[in-house]
Amino acid sequence: MDDMTPPHNLFQGLHGAYPRALFRPMGFGDDDFARPMIGIVNSWSETTPGHLHLRELAAWVKEGVRQAGGMPVEFNTVAPCDGIAQGRGMHAILPLREVIAASVELMTLAHRFDALVMLCSCDKIIPGMLMAAARLNLPTIFVTGGPMASGRVGEREIILSDVKEGMGRVAAGLISNEEFHDIETCACPGPGACSFLGTANTMACVTEALGLTLPGCATLGATHPDRQALCVESGRQVVGLVGQANLTPRALLTRASFENAIRVVLATGGSTNATLHLLALARAAGVALDLGVFDALSRQTPLVGKFRPASRYTVNDLHAAGGVSAVLSILAPLLQRDAATVTGETIGARAAQARVTRPDVLQPLTAPLAPEGGLAILRGNLAPRGAVVKQSGVAPAMWHHTGPARVFECEEELADSLTMAAIRPGDVLVIRNEGPVGGPGMRELSIPAAMLVGMGLGESVAMITDGRYSGATRGPCIGHVAPEAAIGGPIAAVQDGDLIEIDIPHRRLNLEVEELELARRLAAWQPRPPRVTGGFLDTYRKLVSQADEGAVWQ
Repeated sequence: MDDMTPPHNLFQGLHGAYPRALFRPMGFGDDDFARPMIGIVNSWSETTPGHLHLRELAAWVKEGVRQAGGMPVEFNTVAPCDGIAQGRGMHAILPLREVIAASVELMTLAHRFDALVMLCSCDKIIPGMLMAAARLNLPTIFVTGGPMASGRVGEREIILSDVKEGMGRVAAGLISNEEFHDIETCACPGPGACSFLGTANTMACVTEALGLTLPGCATLGATHPDRQALCVESGRQVVGLVGQANLTPRALLTRASFENAIRVVLATGGSTNATLHLLALARAAGVALDLGVFDALSRQTPLVGKFRPASRYTVNDLHAAGGVSAVLSILAPLLQRDAATVTGETIGARAAQARVTRPDVLQPLTAPLAPEGGLAILRGNLAPRGAVVKQSGVAPAMWHHTGPARVFECEEELADSLTMAAIRPGDVLVIRNEGPVGGPGMRELSIPAAMLVGMGLGESVAMITDGRYSGATRGPCIGHVAPEAAIGGPIAAVQDGDLIEIDIPHRRLNLEVEELELARRLAAWQPRPPRVTGGFLDTYRKLVSQADEGAVWQ
């Protein structure tokens, strides 16, 4: 915020006596009060493995702050886990992004820190902290927590996405309960973000590509020995940023840096949820951005890497290949290389210093995995304001598909049908009333999507929803349909048996119903009573925007 109190003012003069007195019992003294106060914003929690190690990382960051002459002061925000919240708990997850952003913003305003270090790992925490950083515009460095190690079952590498697909396989009788139990118990061997390229790791890569972390931070393993040095150096670096107006978040979050970050997402087949979070962040930073930018850049940005579950490689393999800097080096001819970073160097300089060390993991622009990026924005009479699909995770056989609609009014209805194995090859499953307003909270349908793959239907059945999917979803899963059913979007008018056309190369998503008939249905439409009511979620549904606007409060 442009009118933030100048550095050091909190402890100065007669009026500074009150906060000085309150800080003294916490171990601070006169020498500290003359130093810049650095807020260590930690999302440590016992609720998710992605954040379990952040206490140790925070201690290292604070060590670096002290070495550089700063006064580190740690505070916490909440850290929800999308995986644990699947189903009913998912109503709360996207709303928590707004809560995290607001909690960090308001705590910083109240205590008047001079700079911030953001410690975060998972799906909604990184975006929430990014939004807070953009609003506050104080010198800020991010330390994302890094990916989890992989587990093993025999000779097979196992990660969390194997559990979701295993649910479908065991339900279809393709594996035994004992085999499934082995997968479940070995999938998460320690702390860190789930090691597929889901939303957590995608947003960590985005944060590094935006220039808000030190090089290598996004993909360095959660328990890697180099973590300590990276954290200490991040603490040292943030103290040096105090007073440098040209390296604050809004100075770094330019249209050029957004486009660079989007290209990194597209080139690596990153999460569809990056569209939600980058649109929300752009709004907080005052940068004009819309879904059309993602699609335009996707047509110009080749796919140079694919990661679990769309390939055999994890984010740890991406780090072994050179990490985000290596991706930037490949994309250098397409990037706006003058974009700045928190170290003062440009993105172009980072790219020039990097090299690809695993050519099996990252391909050159001259021989990409695909000529277009991982995401595509579809439009048509079913999604006039757009829908999002991870095209890099869709089998070519489903790039063009027309099939009959099977309509489900919520995720639970779909789950019942999957349990009964009532889905037929060729079906287009339409799951509605799961958008930002209708959910409320735009629930993630990642488990049903993964179960379809596990049941062997990932190349013959499509899913369309006004909700969203996990960043790790693969198969013909189209989400973020806007406008959503709860506000009378065309998806509300789909009926069982209607033919739906999906044409990913031509970016079409159409309901094959006459225009007059569609208008008649929509004119007769009545909103469904909300399934979840009361408390914070009632406030959320009244204020939230549509998915094509980032599902932000407005």
